[in-house]
Amino acid sequence: MKKPARKVTKSRRRDAQIAEFERRDLGDDARASGVRPVVIHPKSFPTSIVLEPDLVARLREKAAKRGLGYQTMLKVIVREHLDEY
Repeated sequence: MKKPARKVTKSRRRDAQIAEFERRDLGDDARASGVRPVVIHPKSFPTSIVLEPDLVARLREKAAKRGLGYQTMLKVIVREHLDEY
């Protein structure tokens, strides 16, 4: 007699993904991706500002030239020029 197929639920799929993630050493994959890890310093805190789309586009362009994200680029600009004000 044939067993009925088990229904694959979203939670079972997620459990399988977690198991695969925990099983693998992602060191080579992470290095090959070129993505840098996100490091949140213990004394940092998130903030929020509203920027015009053209400003974000310019930040993205400048950041891409340095291999950074636009938010990181914004942080670099603030850090480098804060003392000028």
